[in-house]
Amino acid sequence: MRRLIVFCLLWGLLALPALAESRVALVFGNSGYQSVSPLVNPVNDALDISVALEGLGFEVILGSDTSMAQMRSAIDQFGAAAETADVVMFFYAGHGFQISGQNYLVPIDARMSSVADLADQTVPLTDVMAALERSKGLKLVFLDACRDNPFGAGGDLPTGAGSGLARVGTAADYMFAYATQPDNVAYDGTGRNSFFTEALLSHIYTPGQDVSELLISVRRDVLAATGGRQIPWDNSSLTRRFKFDSSPMTVSEETLLWQVAADAKDADLMQLYADRYPQGAHVDDVLAFLQTGTRTRALTQQNPVAEAERLWSLARRSRMRPLLDFYLERYPDGAHAGQASRLLDMLPRTADNTPGAVCERLATHPRDATAATVGVPFSRLKQNTLAAIQACSAAAAQSPDLPHYTALLARANAAAGDLDRAVKLYKSAAGRGDLRAMVSLAQLTERGTGVPQDMDAAMALYERAAEAGSPDAMINLAVSLFQGDQGAPDPDRAVALLRDAAGAGSAKAVFNLGVLAQDGVIDTSQDALKYFQRAARDGEYEGYRAAAILLDEGRGVPRDPEEAANHLLRGVAEDRGTVLKQLTTSSGDWSRDTLKSVQSRLKEAGYYAGAIDGLPGPNFTAALERWRNGGFKAEILASN
Repeated sequence: MRRLIVFCLLWGLLALPALAESRVALVFGNSGYQSVSPLVNPVNDALDISVALEGLGFEVILGSDTSMAQMRSAIDQFGAAAETADVVMFFYAGHGFQISGQNYLVPIDARMSSVADLADQTVPLTDVMAALERSKGLKLVFLDACRDNPFGAGGDLPTGAGSGLARVGTAADYMFAYATQPDNVAYDGTGRNSFFTEALLSHIYTPGQDVSELLISVRRDVLAATGGRQIPWDNSSLTRRFKFDSSPMTVSEETLLWQVAADAKDADLMQLYADRYPQGAHVDDVLAFLQTGTRTRALTQQNPVAEAERLWSLARRSRMRPLLDFYLERYPDGAHAGQASRLLDMLPRTADNTPGAVCERLATHPRDATAATVGVPFSRLKQNTLAAIQACSAAAAQSPDLPHYTALLARANAAAGDLDRAVKLYKSAAGRGDLRAMVSLAQLTERGTGVPQDMDAAMALYERAAEAGSPDAMINLAVSLFQGDQGAPDPDRAVALLRDAAGAGSAKAVFNLGVLAQDGVIDTSQDALKYFQRAARDGEYEGYRAAAILLDEGRGVPRDPEEAANHLLRGVAEDRGTVLKQLTTSSGDWSRDTLKSVQSRLKEAGYYAGAIDGLPGPNFTAALERWRNGGFKAEILASN
């Protein structure tokens, strides 16, 4: 049934190429305030961002715990450097606030009790803007400074003061990224970094990702990590695309880890994959290796330089100590040994075992997965309910302003079989604005599990969660509206909800839009192809097969066997083995031209020595398995 593309519903390595553009960044992180409340994360945030930017070709001016004089001196230095730069970036983490629509950044030696102190005790954001204006290039501003006004505890707030930061209007070629919506307050974070900076660090090295796509990924991760209490926001007037890492797009971090582990045949890396991706596409292969110590058709290194670059790309993207250690062990004199050592010195030597971190690792819903926390299935949570309940109880007590820990505690109690307690906790978290709690409570109410069945109440919860930004609630509402569960179907609103969910970063929603477009319900067939490609890139790997079908058949788009082959090979590498099985056992479903293109790419990679005839056979199967099990080569696809 290869030709059937259906809704995917929620219901129930290469080295960075030489940069032609010059890049300069000013990074401030202020934590150790002397007269107002100190902050835990900003110095870490600034250091980590500065290291990442240096690795991406930026000349970085870093200020940690800066005084007024130090901030003004660094801004002057930055302004001079900006004059000849093609891309300039400002990152600030620390206290910041607005008064009458104007934003102010707070040095650590600030002492202020009234508006009259502003000029001498704070740095207006307009001063930084003036420095940025000296560049004729792109200007990027990242503000992780939306903590509440720090001077309120010492007396009356200055007249006109508001929460968070105010929106800034700009001319062309600016992008502003706020840790949360204008006029709202962001959280400092419960680990080494703030929620916003952790998400930014998790995605800034994604190859081939435009900055607008990067910010969608960041927004999705922060939304999930805070249960919807913090939603990053951006305002762009860029006139051209910008990528932090302009390397060719490669496979996901998960697949990279599998392929590095498979090439190395290393049990520790295999275990790292199993721990990090318990539901991963390659977990069966990993578990088989761990049980037997062997696997079929093990690869030898094809190109040591390329393998070193792939390992380094994964290590810096994931920021996992075991991978950095492995890189230095295998390539002590490698091109990136210095930066790997610096990252190791910066990262904690042991796992974050604070209650919040343990709670997140043990109880996060897979639909709330982030780059740093992948989530666990309900069956796995059942095996660790006592530890999860203990950690989430402590986390909820330590961070009462983050109801997401209460929602995670509710999930842990549900896994332990205490549904009454789980429902009470879900209601508490939902009442305080947690999106996962709203969706979970809606599902229980819809089914009548633990609470009286009430479709109207369930739909009201979905509506509330959707309004607050939950993609899952938007998708569930869309399904209900397509089916007419609460009356006449409303396809127009259903489509609008799917578009909103896609805009919030839901790959499932993007895929469903592709299905609607290919069926002629919305948009065009060319749009369907783009939707499927985007869904696959964002983790809905069925999109690769769906895009390949359109290209293979010429279904509403120009027939392109070569591009169809590229999508199929990406699917072979990324999915759970579905595309590989179809290519080898149902090859008749694909045109000979597309299969010949697949064979040609495998031959170019050095894995296939048979005839380029578009016919299946043992050699073709073996070559596809080698490609999947450690042999994916992005450059082969990029060159075609």
